[in-house]
Amino acid sequence: MSGGYIYPLSKEITRRHVRFVNRFRMAVAGDIYYRNDLDISKKYPTLIVGAPYGGVKEQGPCIYADELAKRGFFVLTFDQSFMGDSEGEPRNVSDPSIFVENFSACIDYLGVKETLVNREKIGIIGICGSGGFALSCAQSDTRVKAICTCSMYVMSDAARLNMDKEALYARKEQLSKQRWIDFENNKPSLHPAFGEEVIDKVPENMPEPAAEWMRFYALKRGHHINAIGAFTDTSDLSFINFDLLSHIEEISPRPILMIVGDRAHSRFFSENVYKKALMPKELYVVKDAEHIDLYDRIDRIPFDKIADFFQKNL
Repeated sequence: MSGGYIYPLSKEITRRHVRFVNRFRMAVAGDIYYRNDLDISKKYPTLIVGAPYGGVKEQGPCIYADELAKRGFFVLTFDQSFMGDSEGEPRNVSDPSIFVENFSACIDYLGVKETLVNREKIGIIGICGSGGFALSCAQSDTRVKAICTCSMYVMSDAARLNMDKEALYARKEQLSKQRWIDFENNKPSLHPAFGEEVIDKVPENMPEPAAEWMRFYALKRGHHINAIGAFTDTSDLSFINFDLLSHIEEISPRPILMIVGDRAHSRFFSENVYKKALMPKELYVVKDAEHIDLYDRIDRIPFDKIADFFQKNL
């Protein structure tokens, strides 16, 4: 198992590693969090925390899990397939259907194998790209009773972002031809943004949001060897051809809480989804926060708000 957690585990919290399979029989690696003093004769409301797109369970999810476990929840974090400690070859492939499926696989595991879980009270927290995957899961999986997104990205929308018809066709053509090259090379093209070593500072004059990703993933603040800042190049073809939230209205009457920073470059994703989703729903704006601040800043992430939302709705 990987080490390198970016946040220390609280003394009153137990963390243990688990491993289970999704419906494709691929092993998914996760971490379980709970208070040391939980009454083992009872069952508890349970949360699944999904990592930012390209991130792993040792980064932002370990902070969410620790803080929410302290508030009485049973929590599971996990690595997506092809990422971190989970199975999947070649590494760093991204696929929307599998990334959504893994949330349901987490529910499968929790409801059958973990005796402290109340299987009728399971909620999901999706950070960044996992926000879109979490909502997509809830569209079809009715076992999800409440959903919270933080700094959400909808990756199927992001794959087409700011491209007109001509630009989109050119992008498809480029990636389609890349498949021939990948096949010939017997490996997919991959361009990591972050190396194995931590850097001291972000290069000057780097444009946003690239500089923002560096401020988290490349610095000591959030660096992890399993989060390289890239998926295989042709992975984008799957997202271009996929609509993660085509049935967003079908989540209702289950509640959605969307949390965004007031300075987040990604704020529009949550605002757009909020307009399309049906009640009950809430868009909560955190003051003085950029996108990555909701990954790890405990002075910005509204954990009491999140806990209250799930306590009322699970």
